[in-house]
Amino acid sequence: MTPPDRLRALLAEPGFLTMPAVWDGLSAKLAAEAGYRTAFLSGSCVAASRLGGPDLDLISFGEMFDSFNMVHGAAPETLILADGDHGYGNPLNVQRTVRAYGRAGAAAILIEDKITPRQLTSSGKPCLPREEARMKIRAAVQAAKESGILILARTDCRPTQGIDEAVARIEMYVEEGADILFLDSPADDEEFRRAVAAAQGRPSFAVLSPGPGRRIPTRPEAEALGLKIGTYPTAMLSPAIAGMQAGLAALLAGGAESDMALTPAALRTTLGYPDYDVQGKPFLV
Repeated sequence: MTPPDRLRALLAEPGFLTMPAVWDGLSAKLAAEAGYRTAFLSGSCVAASRLGGPDLDLISFGEMFDSFNMVHGAAPETLILADGDHGYGNPLNVQRTVRAYGRAGAAAILIEDKITPRQLTSSGKPCLPREEARMKIRAAVQAAKESGILILARTDCRPTQGIDEAVARIEMYVEEGADILFLDSPADDEEFRRAVAAAQGRPSFAVLSPGPGRRIPTRPEAEALGLKIGTYPTAMLSPAIAGMQAGLAALLAGGAESDMALTPAALRTTLGYPDYDVQGKPFLV
């Protein structure tokens, strides 16, 4: 089965799908070893790791695609939902983006309706007019036929244009053939319910990491609201940052590592030194 086919089968199973956010080979490997069958290649995590900065549409297609190849190489069996952002341009750019990820082995790709380039402010998410957003999703669905990659259609318009417009866009994306739907920044449970109803039985996706400006249900609450997939962009990233800060503080204090550091043996095992020895043994001269 192809990665998209495997993801379709997984989404057909009962229950809620927890999808950790990853950004490089190590984060993808750790998620796979923890037992997760899927992961979200998060634009915010890639921006943090590559730029040391916030997710404000500064990451390029090339940087995201390079990160996907790192993730896919380290965890080839993990079903990756790639963050395609706004598709990096017009509908033809969207098609190029979708085809590239499909050929490379992604199971699904997210395409959103934000305006690009972004306004020079970190607040607000101005979005394309509705019919321009329709054309982006139409282009994505057509391009996806080549590989079967699933299309996750996201609308960011709720904060700026209201829940009625956001729900109308979800209904429109369903008409265009999107496989998974995503209402960004819902204000309350009723908005979640309206978005799930608008998806007409197709899986609904949500960001469930803590953050401002949106209702953040617990996993049981999300499942009760009808959501199918929850991703947690800060679940690994925030502790990773805290761990690096702790290590730096330990060095400044005259130590060699922080109290939370792995033992040398555990670190070598996690990084795969014993596996390398096993794999290389048949080729020793």
